[in-house]
Amino acid sequence: MIKGKKLATGFVSLSVVLMLAACGGNGEEASPEETAENNTASEESTNHSGDHTSMDHSGSGEVPEGLKVSENPKYEVGSKAIITHGHMEGMEGAEATIVGAYDTTVYTISYTPTTGGERVENHKWVVHQEIANAKEEPFAEGDEVKVNASHMEGMEGAAAEIDSAEEMTVYMVDFTTTDGEEVTNHMWVTETELSPAE
Repeated sequence: MIKGKKLATGFVSLSVVLMLAACGGNGEEASPEETAENNTASEESTNHSGDHTSMDHSGSGEVPEGLKVSENPKYEVGSKAIITHGHMEGMEGAEATIVGAYDTTVYTISYTPTTGGERVENHKWVVHQEIANAKEEPFAEGDEVKVNASHMEGMEGAAAEIDSAEEMTVYMVDFTTTDGEEVTNHMWVTETELSPAE
């Protein structure tokens, strides 16, 4: 009887080990392309100082509540402009179509993502209306705030420090990167990051 129990226990243990091994992976090896992509993603996640590689470049087109439409922007909605400073690879030099123009206070912020990982330094840009509990008065450099924007993974709900604050016109733009990626409703590009299209 004891011998039978030992045999049954051994069989159950072996079954559990096989089940766990099956759950540990799908049994398929990653292709060289997948391995390269995973390595690139890991490298990108560690490059955090002002980097926008994990940024959700396209947006829904919904603007934060209370954001004021600019009455006299330098670049009117529907016009074209050249992006002179890029937040992502392939952005600098791209021709943009202006989708929206808004007058607000724009901030660079530093924050630790809610998803973990290293602190992001000098992220460009977050507008005043994307800060939790924002009053009419703009925040100042050094203020501690909570972010309501979700431009990058782990940004929404993160505690952040204001690195810089400036009142200006910001733009929502559509553009195609120099490597062919179509980006729609990108938030935000400042007026100083654009030049007239020829």
